[in-house]
Amino acid sequence: MPVAAFSVEPETLRKFKLWFKIYGVILILLGAASIILPGIATLATTITVGWLLIAGGIFGLISVFQAGTGSPGFWWNLLTAIVCMLAGGVLLFNPIAGVLTLTIILAAYLLATGVTKGFMAFHYRSAIPKAWGWMLFSALVDIALGAIIIAGLPGSAVWVLGLLVGINLLFTGVALITAAIYCESANTPPEPSAAKA
Repeated sequence: MPVAAFSVEPETLRKFKLWFKIYGVILILLGAASIILPGIATLATTITVGWLLIAGGIFGLISVFQAGTGSPGFWWNLLTAIVCMLAGGVLLFNPIAGVLTLTIILAAYLLATGVTKGFMAFHYRSAIPKAWGWMLFSALVDIALGAIIIAGLPGSAVWVLGLLVGINLLFTGVALITAAIYCESANTPPEPSAAKA
C-alpha cells in the first residue's frame, strides 16, 4: 500500500535540498526498521489507518452538516462518514482483527489490479508491442503476490502490511535523496572560465 506518495517541484527540491535529504534518510531508516520488524510495522499501520478513518469521518460529518440536509446525497454522505468513523474505531479497538481485514483487502486489491492489468496488456499488445510484455509481467506479479498472501492467511497478516510499508518507505526515501542530489548537480552554475569558453 502506497503510504508516502507525493510530488515535489524541482525548484522546491533545490531550495530545501538539505531538508529533503534528511527526510529521505529518515524514510530509509523507518523503511529498514519496518522490513526488519514487519510485525510491529503492521500493527502501527493498522492503528494509523484507524485514526485516519476516524479523522476522515469527523471531517466528513462536519462538511455534511455544513452543506445542509437539502444538499444532494446528504444521507449517503452522512452514512459514509459514520461508517468511516465506526471502521476506524473497530481498527483501534481490536487492531489484531483489523490487521487480518486490511491484509485481505490488500490481497483482493492486488488480485483485482493484476487481472485488470493483464487484460489491458493483451488489449494494448498491438498498440505498444515493446511495452505490453512489461505490463503483463507487472500483472502476473500482482496476481502472484495476492495469491501468496491469501495462501498464507492468517499467518501472512502478521508481516505483509509492515513489509510492504517498509519497502515503500525505503524506496521513497532513496528516490527523494536521489532527486534532491540530481536537482542540485543538474542546476549547478558553470565555472566562469567554462562559461566564457
